[in-house]
Amino acid sequence: MNLISRTITGIVMIVLGLFLIVLSFFIGEAVWATLIYGVPIFILGFVILFNKEEDKIEKIKGRK
Repeated sequence: MNLISRTITGIVMIVLGLFLIVLSFFIGEAVWATLIYGVPIFILGFVILFNKEEDKIEKIKGRK
């Protein structure tokens, strides 16, 4: 992923995760269901946003 798509994807996932976490406190029945989805999406958003190692290109090793 390049910088722009990584930034957009990370921000969207962080916002969606925060929305689900906050929403879980306002609905009475499905608190655990929204937290189960909200927390991992929030964490994955941070990982995607701050992962700089993905764009490195490794050199091809010579054949023997």
